[in-house]
Amino acid sequence: MYGSDTIVAAATPPGSGALAILRVSGPEALTLAQRVFGFSKSPEPRRATLARYRDVQGETVDELVYVFYEEGKSFTGESMLELMPHGSPLIVQLLLEDMVARGCRLADPGEFTRRAFLQGKLDLTQAESIVEVINARSRAALSAAQRQLSGEVGRKVDVFVSRLLGVSAHLEAYIDFPEEDLPPEDQAGPAQDLAALTEEMQQLEATSHYKQLLQEGVRTVILGEPNAGKSSLLNRLLGEDRAIVSDLPGTTRDYLEASLMVGPFLLRVIDTAGIHETADAIEKQGVDRALQQVNRADLLLLVLDATHPVPALPEPVQQALREKPALVLYNKTDLAENPAGRFELDGIPQLQVSAKTGAGVSDLLFHVEHLLRDRVVIPQEDSVLVSARHATALARARGCIVEAREKLQRDEPTELVASDLRDAIDAMGEIVGRIDNEAMLDTLFAKFCIGK
Repeated sequence: MYGSDTIVAAATPPGSGALAILRVSGPEALTLAQRVFGFSKSPEPRRATLARYRDVQGETVDELVYVFYEEGKSFTGESMLELMPHGSPLIVQLLLEDMVARGCRLADPGEFTRRAFLQGKLDLTQAESIVEVINARSRAALSAAQRQLSGEVGRKVDVFVSRLLGVSAHLEAYIDFPEEDLPPEDQAGPAQDLAALTEEMQQLEATSHYKQLLQEGVRTVILGEPNAGKSSLLNRLLGEDRAIVSDLPGTTRDYLEASLMVGPFLLRVIDTAGIHETADAIEKQGVDRALQQVNRADLLLLVLDATHPVPALPEPVQQALREKPALVLYNKTDLAENPAGRFELDGIPQLQVSAKTGAGVSDLLFHVEHLLRDRVVIPQEDSVLVSARHATALARARGCIVEAREKLQRDEPTELVASDLRDAIDAMGEIVGRIDNEAMLDTLFAKFCIGK
């Protein structure tokens, strides 16, 4: 059971370094510190101290720095011990083995954060944000994760719940005290309050799409015929030779992925194999994978060879170009002032570029940013952003509130309205972890690293 035993894990990645960090949390952390450092009394809390760590045989494993944290004043809320030995993988392994021999258990992924949540040191949104801070790939993603870690999402949900409780208490007073001298029951006021609340909740839900793009990046797929210059364009965008470039068609047989910041957007740029009919089994696999990437794309960059007529594209590609944000790029304009043909598909911006010289690339990036700005709602810089999990719970809560409001307007029994509002409160409770759902917690904390 969580919190009943003492856990240990390395908090730093495997490998050699100047220092490593090991964490111990649980009821035996104090006893462990006394035994390995030879103290008869408690170590001074929250103070970095240099000492020799001695194993169960009394042999010195390392001279290291440790910090002891009292119960209630640590990250997990339990007694904690942090060790900072030299960053030798052997030393780390010997320390872990010794602490296990002394009764500690190797921690599960995310178990330190899970204990912090169960001890009330963090709400569930704050716990989730730790992974987001670690995995942030842009300044905007980091800022959003840090705001969530500070508790902004939880506080926003608390405000919604407080307002719902106010409406619910008003309605339930007429259920619980029907004989009291209460003023006439007002249905219009609560209905208006619920309407305003659902609008605010919907606005918060909408931020989940932008947050997903911040975290995962905009899947930007470069597609086109073989030898159209797709890989050269990727290299030009990145400013380095990431993809192999050759005059021979079919050089790229699988997709290649790289990251690029364009304005506030993180792009996951994916260079795909040339789309064409082929009898070669390996090339065909590359084409199939390219089509899969097209289907999964958020943004399409169709690269055409300006020196050749426009090729016939498979219907799935044309359909994707009609449905998704896309740009048509006539490449090799250093060899041809005007494209040899025009791509006929209404509404798609068409640009001329040269991956070889860089001509038109800045214009391409300008169009990419503005195309995304037109399609994606970008909240204000200091706005609270929610994840897909939060948005799902908000949508479920909002559905309950809409149902309650409609029942009010139909003058249905107040008991039914109050029941819907309680369901909405429960749904929002899942966001911050007020609803006990062990399976959900297992799934969430399994995403963490060992030692977090």
